Amino acid sequence: MFWKFDLHTTSHIDTLLEKEDVTLTEVMDEDDVLQECKAQNHKLVDFLLRPQCMEDLVTFITQEPCSEVEEKVKYKYPNISCELLTSDVSQINDRLGEDENLLMKLYGFLQNEPPLNPLLASFFSKVLSILIGRKPEQIVDFLRKREDFVDLMIKHIGTSAIMDLLLRMLTCIEPQPLRQDVLNWLNEEKIIQRLVNMVQSSQDEDRHSNASQSLCEIIRLSRDQMFQVQGCSEPDPLLATLEKQETVEQLLSNIFDKEKNESAIVSVIQILLTLFETRRPAFEGHMECPPGMSHPSFSVNHSILEAVRPRLKDFHHLLLEPPKKNVMKTTWGVLDPPVGNTRLNVVRLVASLLQSNTHSINAELINLNTLGVILDMYFKYIWNNFLHIQVEICTAMILAMPPAPQDIQPDTEQNHPRESLLIKHLFQKCQFVQRIVDAWSSNEKEQAEGGRRRGYMGHLTRIANSIVHNCDKGPNGPQIQQLISEIPSEDREKWEVFISGQLADTNKRNTVDLVNTHHIHSSSDDEVDFKDNGFHQDSSLQQAFSDYQMQQMTSNFIEQFGFNDEEFADQDDVVDIPFDRISDINFSLNTNESANIALFEARCKEKIQQFEDAGSDEEDIWDEKDVTFAPEAQRRPSSGSTDSEESTDSEEEDVKRDSFAASNLSTDDRMEVDNGWCFLKNDLTAWTFCEQELISFSPKDPLRSNSPVEMETNMETVDPLGVNAPLQPEGGSKWLQGSSGEGGNIQADRLITETVINGSMKETVSLTVDAKTETAVFKSHYIMPPAVVHTLLVELGNGGA
Repeated sequence: MFWKFDLHTTSHIDTLLEKEDVTLTEVMDEDDVLQECKAQNHKLVDFLLRPQCMEDLVTFITQEPCSEVEEKVKYKYPNISCELLTSDVSQINDRLGEDENLLMKLYGFLQNEPPLNPLLASFFSKVLSILIGRKPEQIVDFLRKREDFVDLMIKHIGTSAIMDLLLRMLTCIEPQPLRQDVLNWLNEEKIIQRLVNMVQSSQDEDRHSNASQSLCEIIRLSRDQMFQVQGCSEPDPLLATLEKQETVEQLLSNIFDKEKNESAIVSVIQILLTLFETRRPAFEGHMECPPGMSHPSFSVNHSILEAVRPRLKDFHHLLLEPPKKNVMKTTWGVLDPPVGNTRLNVVRLVASLLQSNTHSINAELINLNTLGVILDMYFKYIWNNFLHIQVEICTAMILAMPPAPQDIQPDTEQNHPRESLLIKHLFQKCQFVQRIVDAWSSNEKEQAEGGRRRGYMGHLTRIANSIVHNCDKGPNGPQIQQLISEIPSEDREKWEVFISGQLADTNKRNTVDLVNTHHIHSSSDDEVDFKDNGFHQDSSLQQAFSDYQMQQMTSNFIEQFGFNDEEFADQDDVVDIPFDRISDINFSLNTNESANIALFEARCKEKIQQFEDAGSDEEDIWDEKDVTFAPEAQRRPSSGSTDSEESTDSEEEDVKRDSFAASNLSTDDRMEVDNGWCFLKNDLTAWTFCEQELISFSPKDPLRSNSPVEMETNMETVDPLGVNAPLQPEGGSKWLQGSSGEGGNIQADRLITETVINGSMKETVSLTVDAKTETAVFKSHYIMPPAVVHTLLVELGNGGA
């Protein structure tokens, strides 16, 4: 194998490092420098640990490359330097984390004015991140000594790599006490308040997006950490600051008290949505809470809702007058104005507020008629499925949630079941049922006129089904039934007709089973009786086959049809062959050739009589006989019948003979030859089929032929002429010597035969060797009793002819 040989080529780096004046760039130009570094090549690692080399590596990733360098190799050395410093070699990590001069040179990158080079920023963030993971105490101690660190991080928060570095500090620092110290330090530096101030109209979109994403990740990571660390007594200071009412109020003030900016509005709503997330973290072994339910550890902080409630009118105003958007042309029409990202996120916020199921929030939404405005948008923007799914979520929660508890229960309501104010508003003020029926009818009218099905119809179907379901089985069922009964009678009748007609038909179409476990039936609903079709008398087999096809199709139908592979195996080896597979098939043939059959049977009876009258001394026709050959001059040509055929013919006659001559056959009893097959005529006692084949052979091996039968059959040699006597006379030849007319030596013919009885059919195989012409004639005879012949002729439809 190849590893037996010394095929490992010595790296050129080793040879290069032996030079006294080798430079860092020369080493970095080698293709396998990274591989050798990760493999901790001692010479290479020692070279990189040199003070000048380490300083150059840090310089490459913190300083802009020369502008005169070709663009495609401009960042070659910074990239390789970053990979070398982050190859996770302990010696390099130790040198870089413990050398304050190198850390100061690395930290100097943050002191550049924004915007930072995004590629170099990624190199810087990657190097510092691995140092935080490998040398957390040293790096945290170094950064805490830098008073402007948090200011610089906030200053460059618009660069994604810097945002990643900030999140890395919150997740990768271990152990837990050290992480808690970092959280306290960052909270003392008011990093949350600084990030909140980044989300306002005066800042650019990159700062809006990255600051919002940073705050959202802090919320999620802090909650996940609280769930994982059960024994942690100290709360997360950053999360506590974010959930304070004044922090949320500051966020809302940044977007409503100043110029409206869609990027800032969307970013603030993203933060609020993250604060409203009440689902349990999707850790292994834990399930998410159902909609409308809250886990006690992550329930919505009441202070957040109190900060949002006074601003609901501002969010409602955004639905009516969103930030200015340009007219949008679409394939089906013009949107003026389009829904826009602002209004879509406001609807998402309303859905989250409804999930909190707070009485004060619900009451404010009812007073503002926010739900009515949202429904108007649903039916106006018929192709905006992002909007449709949010409206469906809102209506589904309203119908399924129990009534929101009030802070102070009136005495008059303590003895009566509480009703949902949102459901009452939805059915009375918003005319929920009437709008569904009208929208459905309007869509059907447009489709009847050749228009397209509206894009919200699928969601409208599910909303209607939600009403029907909650009316029957929901917690607010009695209230929904009462509200439906109070709508005008005409509208109520339309609703009842709609749910029993159009909605039921739609549900039926939508719930069709694409695949079922029932037996497969005909694709046609009408049963067609193919048995009534009349077939011609000559098509009896087709009729039988048709009857077979009409059998019940079951799982094992394929096994019942045709032949099984086991049927072609040896009967002794197969003990479970189903013999009755085709027992139900009737192959009866109706033929009118009765005269021919009678004549054939009469003839057969005359010939078979000899078997019935013969005594015990009668010779068995299947016994082996000695064969006597005629002289060579009396042999028939190869195109006629051969010795073997004549021998077979002699067995069919009821006369005992010791020898047989081919010339004694009458003209009518001779064989006809057609393409190697010979058929015996005028003798119905037994029919003989003879197949002959001319085979050439080599005189060196006269008994070997090319016949596959000989190779596969163990043949017994019949030698009536004694040619198998000692084959080698004194002359030394292994052929029998004879005299020819010319006085030369000729080689005598040889005959090898084998008789096989297979049931009622007898097969005789013979091989005649002609040494003179160096050829061999291979013949096979099939002798069948008349009963078998009769059966074959009847099945072939020949009527015994």
